[in-house]
Amino acid sequence: MVDAATVAAWLEAHFAPWVRELDIRVETVETGRVLLAVPAGSRIARVGGIVCGQATMALADTAMALALATTRGTFVPTTVTQTTTFLRPARGARLAADARVVRAGRTLAYGEITLHDDDPGRPVARATSTYMFLES
Repeated sequence: MVDAATVAAWLEAHFAPWVRELDIRVETVETGRVLLAVPAGSRIARVGGIVCGQATMALADTAMALALATTRGTFVPTTVTQTTTFLRPARGARLAADARVVRAGRTLAYGEITLHDDDPGRPVARATSTYMFLES
């Protein structure tokens, strides 16, 4: 099983500098599931202190790519589609993305991500995604 240190290393090695600058923290790792969080604050807020959609979608995509990597033991996914539905404004001290693999085939995979702020029982957004495994 892949551990949090491995997922953090993949995050550092495979994501753009601006994504890493979100200060993403790996909170939970299971095969096919990753929970990531970023601290909320002025860097990712828009008017009214609401976490911006761009940061929300980037966190969702990052979490799912890493969740998929846990199913293979190596980082190979690339995003094909992501559909995000915003349910309410995110205003907490942190934004978390709980990414779960729905199905991982030989070349395509599907996932669902639930995003929440301080209250895990009240999602702020949900995303569905499709990824392709690129073999290097």
